[in-house]
Amino acid sequence: MEPVVTVGLDGSPESLAAARWAAEEAERRRLTLRLLHAWPLLLPEPAHVPAEMDQNYWARRIVHKTRAEIQKRHPGLSVVGSLIADDAQHALLQAASESEMTVLGSRGLVPVESFFLGDISMPVVARADGPVVLVRAGAGGPAPHPAPAAEGGVVVALKLHGPCDHLLAFAFTSAAARGVPLRAVHGQSLPVAAYAPWGPDHDVADEIARDARKQLDQVLRPWRDKFPHVEVADGIVLESPAKAVVSAAHGAGLLVVGRRKHRPVPAPHLGSVTQAAIHHARCPVAVVPHT
Repeated sequence: MEPVVTVGLDGSPESLAAARWAAEEAERRRLTLRLLHAWPLLLPEPAHVPAEMDQNYWARRIVHKTRAEIQKRHPGLSVVGSLIADDAQHALLQAASESEMTVLGSRGLVPVESFFLGDISMPVVARADGPVVLVRAGAGGPAPHPAPAAEGGVVVALKLHGPCDHLLAFAFTSAAARGVPLRAVHGQSLPVAAYAPWGPDHDVADEIARDARKQLDQVLRPWRDKFPHVEVADGIVLESPAKAVVSAAHGAGLLVVGRRKHRPVPAPHLGSVTQAAIHHARCPVAVVPHT
């Protein structure tokens, strides 16, 4: 199968915003855009059936209407529609294993009624084999020719232990494709030993920050060499990682966070930083699985 960016559609404003964002991403990466709508009750295509009697009418309309808008905005983009008679979660997880990335709509902390945005998107994020990007309504731009969402740059949240090559590959590739700076952020709460009766001991805090910066430099060095044209800034923030990442995402065009691919627990779940990013960051959030 040729490389594709897959977007899940359910007819909501958020999924349309996701489709617009995914189209821009597919175009800048020179990939095919796949518009996917899954519904277990989808029937084999009937022949010569009036629209009012066609049970597949609304499913087809979601895909066809979105495809028409995307082709109007991006006439040179390769776009394929995909209607699948399957459970949406299963279909999206399968699509994620075949795609460069999967894009879904998101409403953050707002209560949802949408099928994809409610019961489906979080399990897909937690289980997908590939990167999943969550996009809020409006991120794709309401105008016929919106300003690129990439203008704010790319922010990547990093831990300083464990492998993070998949995360950095996605972040650097995204920044390079957009031609924008990349900011690598590491948040680290001060240990109890760093506090004196009057507050944080600044000498201890400075030493912790210096050590963390050295580690961060070592992690970033090979990627700076591999992507010499990407301007890279790094930041060590001595506060909770979740707060540091959400704060750093303010004004960004894309926030990239990681998720362990294989966790030693019965059911996959998302860490506190990823949860905070999904619920509170206003920009699109890419969740990248790593070992």
